[in-house]
Amino acid sequence: MMMLSSILVLLITNPSAMLSEMIGASTSALELCFELVAVYVVWLGFIELIDASGLSDKLAKLLRPLIKKIFKVDNEEIQKIIALNVSANMLGVGNAATPMGIRAMQALDDGSGKANFAMIMLVVINATSIQLLPTTVIGLRSSAGSENPADIILPTLIVTITTTVLGILLVHGVEKLRNKMKGRKKK
Repeated sequence: MMMLSSILVLLITNPSAMLSEMIGASTSALELCFELVAVYVVWLGFIELIDASGLSDKLAKLLRPLIKKIFKVDNEEIQKIIALNVSANMLGVGNAATPMGIRAMQALDDGSGKANFAMIMLVVINATSIQLLPTTVIGLRSSAGSENPADIILPTLIVTITTTVLGILLVHGVEKLRNKMKGRKKK
């Protein structure tokens, strides 16, 4: 709707500029895509190196107590995948975290056709993810000509920590309430 209304307004106000504006916007979009692809290639390669070197196992061991407590998952392989997903999100490369997120969701699927607690938690953690280094946004700001593209690190860190903690608390709270309601129905 927005695109159609924009084209309509452009046709009414300045029809001769429509084609040149569309080509210019397409060129800008492609340039931005290439710049972001470079950022993602570097980080995906970095994550692959982490996995191949065995650091992902060490990272999973380091994060295991936290992942076990937050996700209530005992499977070490799933914990490793979740640790890689969380660490990629912390580095601000959410698209690079997507393959691990998909693998974790598949591993967490119990075949019931319903999202379980760990799956819901994974979605919430990915949606709110703590950003230690928001590389995608820094890359976007840099390509847009920002003088200090990394100025957003501290505000982003504060906001993402707050939303992640709040999301975790809400999921655990809703789960407790849900279990309480199930207990009442059984009586």
